[in-house]
Amino acid sequence: MISVPLNDGWTVSPKRGLFDGLSGELAPAERVTLPHDAMLGLPRSADAPSGSHSGYFPGGAVEYTRTLELGARAGDGTATPDAVHTLVFDGVYRDAMVFVNDSFAAQSPSGYSRFAVRLDPFLRFDGPNEIRVEARAHRDSRWYSGLGIHRNVALVTGPLVHIALDGVRVSTPGVDDDGALIVAETTVVNDSLRTRTVFVSTAINDPDGAVIAEGRSPLTLLAGESGVVRERLWVEAPERWSPDSPALHTATATLSAADDGAPSDDTTTVTFGVRRVQLDPRHGLRINGETVKLRGACIHHDNGVIGARSIARAEERRIELLKQAGFNAVRSAHNPLSPELLDACDRLGMLVMDESFDMWLESKSRFDYSLAFPEWWERDLESMVAKDFNHPSVIFYSIGNEIPETGRPHGSRVGRLLAEKVHALDPTRFTTNSINGLVSVIRELPPMATADGATDADPGLAAPADINDAMTDMGSTMTELIASDLVTTRTEESFAAVDAAGLNYGDSRYVSDATAFPNRVIVGTETFNTRIGTTWPLVLENDHVIGDFTWTGFDYLGEAGIGRVDHTETGGAFDGTSGPFPWLLAWCGDIDLIGDRRPVSFYRELVFGLRTEPYLAVRRPRTDGLLPATGPWSWSDSVSSWSWAAASGTPVVVEVYTEPGADEVELLLDSRSLGVQPVSRQRALFTVGFEPGELVAVARTAGRETGRTALRSSEGPLVLTAGADRSSIRASDDDLAFVTISLAGTDGILRPDDDRTVTVAVDGPGVLLGLGSARPATEESYLGASHRSFDGRALAVVRPTATGTITVTVTAEGCTASATTITAG
Repeated sequence: MISVPLNDGWTVSPKRGLFDGLSGELAPAERVTLPHDAMLGLPRSADAPSGSHSGYFPGGAVEYTRTLELGARAGDGTATPDAVHTLVFDGVYRDAMVFVNDSFAAQSPSGYSRFAVRLDPFLRFDGPNEIRVEARAHRDSRWYSGLGIHRNVALVTGPLVHIALDGVRVSTPGVDDDGALIVAETTVVNDSLRTRTVFVSTAINDPDGAVIAEGRSPLTLLAGESGVVRERLWVEAPERWSPDSPALHTATATLSAADDGAPSDDTTTVTFGVRRVQLDPRHGLRINGETVKLRGACIHHDNGVIGARSIARAEERRIELLKQAGFNAVRSAHNPLSPELLDACDRLGMLVMDESFDMWLESKSRFDYSLAFPEWWERDLESMVAKDFNHPSVIFYSIGNEIPETGRPHGSRVGRLLAEKVHALDPTRFTTNSINGLVSVIRELPPMATADGATDADPGLAAPADINDAMTDMGSTMTELIASDLVTTRTEESFAAVDAAGLNYGDSRYVSDATAFPNRVIVGTETFNTRIGTTWPLVLENDHVIGDFTWTGFDYLGEAGIGRVDHTETGGAFDGTSGPFPWLLAWCGDIDLIGDRRPVSFYRELVFGLRTEPYLAVRRPRTDGLLPATGPWSWSDSVSSWSWAAASGTPVVVEVYTEPGADEVELLLDSRSLGVQPVSRQRALFTVGFEPGELVAVARTAGRETGRTALRSSEGPLVLTAGADRSSIRASDDDLAFVTISLAGTDGILRPDDDRTVTVAVDGPGVLLGLGSARPATEESYLGASHRSFDGRALAVVRPTATGTITVTVTAEGCTASATTITAG
């Protein structure tokens, strides 16, 4: 089959109703290139229906249109009445309705499932065809969802007898030191009107492109029938795929007529990895025979300042940054990942837990996917597995996230149906269910506050408390509840239905479950970022616990303010989880929205044992006497800087993170000792008076220095700098240039409290796709040409439109302009 991207030539406008526009007043349509996010341009407000969950963005309904010319008029000989034509959408948020020439052609309620639309019954070959895609978002998500066709679209064409879409599946059921058995299954479809006999040839290529195995088999199909050719191919000592050595092979299936020497009719090539995975409570997770502990990060689907757009380079950059920060695994939260992100994980060696649903039959938002789940769950699981099957990075499928039904018999039965469906579709991987014990028994607890909008006058609108609020309010009581006999009993059947028990915030069960359920394998599917110093040692000490997935690896839009730090007279815990408008970001990521590592990321790297040099973080100076108030996802309000516009002697709190084993830290300012503090869980705290200079932290073990690090105050006038992540990119819709903007002294040291508005101009064959900073509370748009920096940084994202040289110029008040050039080739 021939797949051609169909991302250009689209327009988007507010969705029209049947009688809209009869007076000639239709909203203007905007020309866009997919992937696209229509929500990012909508006005935010404090009274947005979904509130902090959506980042105070409103919902909406839009429609995308495009014309499609086929046959001779299109100049494409493959698109003829004697071919099959399919439109493949990788994701449309949400409740997508597809019309071809004003006739309904397909529907997809999920916002994240890939779906295919057979076009042939609706096409015209003597003129243009109109494709119309409707999408809508309305109080149906617990985070920022975006709106519209946010993933790629492709037109797939082929002969009447063809290899099916996702029709080549490769597995490696036998791998040892001698070699590997590679099983390639090719599904062929006969859409012609007569019986056909064809040959299917399969070739395996190693990472260097050399053919290392081949097979050929005949296949006879009746009219309208499909069939599978299964080749079992032996390869001597192939390179194996692993996180540290992600070697990729390819398999090419070629379909030809039965006559010898006939030209090929259809060809499909897929990428895969040779690897063996095993799971048991004694050795944990093994890849190619070696135990691997999952240093995991939960990630949402959005790409920061470009919103929900899933563009290949943006997905790749996210994985690159997570890998550099010490993670070796990601968990999708809480929806199937895009093909582009999985491709990046394959290439870079990032393990994946791909999650299917955030809800089953009980809603978490008023109009969410639970309304479609009874009719669509099987098709959406089939879509996810078909997408994932050839990706070696995918190790686990998660069948759900914090599903309330998991604590009841009928809900456990649904979980078993899902798990068995996944195993039937893909017996080569493991299943889990990301269960929060509090959610599983929440109906048996005393009443809590109801969701927003519930009133005594309208009890029908009442709903269980927001889970984030409930977890915050319960504090340490939640830990005790999750370890209780009540949760043990209620979740036993649900955990028994999957290969590994996914525990959200359930580290209090890690040790006890080893005795109560000796055959149970546990994975921490979601954990507080603030508890990594406690949870990671438990992962290392217990063979049956295979890893930890922090919430979250990357900051994201929506769930605004769950990781914020308030300042109040009493400090302690803040009231409510949600940040008030204009909070926009969750502010709980190890890496911030524009890709810079926050202090918690370096602490985690030390806890993982991947770093030896100590790390210095300084809490922002304050003179109001207020104390920090935090929640369970809140790290300290700290920055790795000693450059502050603070008065001499202003008290500041200095945090020093150390490698395991260090027992004390000495802090020095310009070689003058500011004291020695003991280390607890790899952290030491100092309260000192601020003075410009060089701040040095020295870590010691039993009196012997084991490492030191320093921060220096910035000097000289403010300098504005712009630099692209790559000087050369491809002139393609799926490539981007990320331009980092910084405000620093002449010595290159950032100045976190000297922020100002930066303005970006793009000249040449490129467009500014997004501009913003990591500031978690802001009323600024990411779609404008100006934005205020945060902690001395901002980020511009540029998309090429053709080949040539792109010049990005950045200006800011009081600074000399800075420019960088990018070659689009």
